[in-house]
Amino acid sequence: MRLGVLDVGSNTVHLLVVDAHPGARPIPAASNKSVLRLMRYLDDDGAITEEGVDALLAAVTEGARVAREAGIDEMLAFATSAIREAANGPEVLQRIEDAAGIRLDVLSGPDEARITFLAVRRWYGWSAGRVLLFDIGGGSLEIAHGGDEIPDAAQSVPLGAGRSTIRFLPDDPPSEAQVKRLREHARGLLEATVDEFGGIPASDHVVGSSKTIRSLAKLAGSTEEGVGSEERSILKLSHLDDWIPRLARIPADARPALPGITEDRTFQIVAGAIVLSETMHAFKAKTLEVSPWALREGLILRRLDRLG
Repeated sequence: MRLGVLDVGSNTVHLLVVDAHPGARPIPAASNKSVLRLMRYLDDDGAITEEGVDALLAAVTEGARVAREAGIDEMLAFATSAIREAANGPEVLQRIEDAAGIRLDVLSGPDEARITFLAVRRWYGWSAGRVLLFDIGGGSLEIAHGGDEIPDAAQSVPLGAGRSTIRFLPDDPPSEAQVKRLREHARGLLEATVDEFGGIPASDHVVGSSKTIRSLAKLAGSTEEGVGSEERSILKLSHLDDWIPRLARIPADARPALPGITEDRTFQIVAGAIVLSETMHAFKAKTLEVSPWALREGLILRRLDRLG
């Protein structure tokens, strides 16, 4: 079957069309992305402004058009933290349904973590043992751990790259004091998160997913031989920490000249790097592997499992 997955996130509205059936790897057939950065469109009460709603409606409508032209059999449409936490979230969801005919499923933070964990588990396979997962979105950081397809623990922390940029790094480039404040804030939240996990979980693999982490791995990481023709992308904490001060001194409009830094992530990549660094420090992870599969693939796999 041909599935469309419409991901309404804090940074982008991303449509992925795949050809898929139970027992097989989903094959990408089409893609469409609109960069919104919804965190910029929040008013003082935490509601998405009219300008933000208009931009969101345009992006979702365009995604729906591309999906129809691709001949999808079914659409999986979902929203994450930006709409989940917006003061006018229910109203925005209704306006999207009225204007574009698409009903968005709003995922909770722990559900995001669990579904992403499913995708990572399937990518690495059972032989990977116990996996500790970090996923950095625009609005939140998801952390999950376990040895099966359903994690033993799954948490969502309000440390997304976009949220952290707007709250702590307003200048471009940010000052050393701003970087320090974000580090301290992240450290405090993550210390509590480690406690919620019952301490540092024993893991065979530490894995990062999401576009932010993939970008940082291209900038500061390396590759090594994986299964078959696949190469594994590896990011060492020491290399990441070496890059952060240099990255923070570069203006956002100049960062896309660096390896892996795309224009849609350039404004929030410093915050993403700081959050990832503090997360790895908190969980005593010196190295992580980068998964090419994340939340969208997890939703596809979950849907195919139900067909079976």
